[in-house]
Amino acid sequence: MSWQREVDGINQRKTLAREQGGAESVARQHAQGRLTIRERIAGLVDADSFREQGPIAGYSETDEQGELRAFTPGNYLLGFGKIDGRPCVVGGEDFTLKGGSPSPAGLRKSVFAEELALRYRVPLIRFLEGGGGSVPRGAGKSSGGGGGDAVNAPLRFMSIMQVMSTVPVASAAMGPVAGLPAARLVASHFSVMTRTTAQVMVGGPALVERAFGQAITKEELGGAQVHESSGVVDNVAEDESDVFRQIRRFLSYLPSNVWEAAPALPCDDDRHRQEPELISIVPRNRRRSYAMRRIIESVVDRHSFFELAPLHGPSQITGLARLYGHPVGIWANDPAWSAGSMTADAARKVRRFVDLCDTFHLPIVALVDEPGFMIGPEAEQAATIRHGAATLFAVMQSTVPWASVIIRKVYGVAGAAHFGPDGMVFAWPSAESGALPIEGGVAVAYRREIAAASDPEAKRREIEDQLASQRSPYARAEAFNVNDLIDPRHTRPVLCDWIDWIQPRLQAHRGVRAYTVRP
Repeated sequence: MSWQREVDGINQRKTLAREQGGAESVARQHAQGRLTIRERIAGLVDADSFREQGPIAGYSETDEQGELRAFTPGNYLLGFGKIDGRPCVVGGEDFTLKGGSPSPAGLRKSVFAEELALRYRVPLIRFLEGGGGSVPRGAGKSSGGGGGDAVNAPLRFMSIMQVMSTVPVASAAMGPVAGLPAARLVASHFSVMTRTTAQVMVGGPALVERAFGQAITKEELGGAQVHESSGVVDNVAEDESDVFRQIRRFLSYLPSNVWEAAPALPCDDDRHRQEPELISIVPRNRRRSYAMRRIIESVVDRHSFFELAPLHGPSQITGLARLYGHPVGIWANDPAWSAGSMTADAARKVRRFVDLCDTFHLPIVALVDEPGFMIGPEAEQAATIRHGAATLFAVMQSTVPWASVIIRKVYGVAGAAHFGPDGMVFAWPSAESGALPIEGGVAVAYRREIAAASDPEAKRREIEDQLASQRSPYARAEAFNVNDLIDPRHTRPVLCDWIDWIQPRLQAHRGVRAYTVRP
């Protein structure tokens, strides 16, 4: 006796599941400039590598003879795939079914995505589009089945938390995202949204209008122009293809899990390369800025710098790069933004970045030009010192190797955050340090003398210039306060040598990280 009838039923359901919400729903998705979840997964993973899990999870209707009349698939697609040959778990809401609002099967599959990534210790990628839930339309009383999860059911956010501590998680907002999907978006090591088709909100316009009487569009509430500086997402992608490119690039720097080493790649960029412009890139005039990103590009492997959150806390630059093929985290001050000072937003950005590097064994290179914490009424209102102290704790609790290169300034408590435990410290001849920048120190120590002068501003400049001229680039090196005072052009060779020295430490840097309370 054959089981062909049942096999036919399996194939029939799989065929219907691949139709998603139907031709009209798919056409509407395309008309709005968005791909379907199946097209997104195909665009991200290696060709023919996707292996779907739960392909016929959903709801079927049969007639009295048991023949299939209709089938509605669960509106979450999930499976294994490969990116550059490395296994991963990838999933996402199907917006063509119920606008991505979770069906019972869809909700189970979304939770199972995190459990699979934990079980197999592979990266997790989520494509997010839809809301977290809705109010039932039915009326009247009912009994049973409407009370939510059992009291002993695993907490839904537990797996979301656990997966972040063990494997890389990348999430993308591909359309309107609210509620639990929005929480999943930020509960990621890398989050990205499309510029024109995605919006991220705790609650959508209807909820906002009901609560506050304010009519507002999704774009005004949570579009890319809001979140590329809010810190909700790390990066903004120009289109869905750019999302795929950015996720693949982000994962290329990271190990598959915290028990493995970050992947090193062959490098054809000369480790001894010396860029001539570095000898003069920092102006002698301390009031003039310069291009810190140009320094980064000159030091790391060519075209390897991948910046994270460029418009959030922009006074601090964070990103991933390679030194002679080895992945590293790059943190630098941007003197073009608030002179590179540490704002509250910048402190939060750096704390999260340091935790990312420490979790996945990426040594950190700090290019330092830190004038200190941002001051002023707005900075105090933003609790800058609290967020700055939390960043300082994150640095002190990190265990990956650090190399800090003092490019120009390093002042105050904020300056201390740029130096990890047992790290190497190098300095350029342009380096200067102290409790306060010259400008701040003069304003405090010479306040009466300046006030009594016939031209206070001229007197202030005179004192500042006099003190600046007395600074020696050799003092710290002669006192052995730095490991070496280097020619700026030698920075790349010095850091490539450092990468060699730290390999034994990195080999021992495995497993889940744990931290104490932070301010």
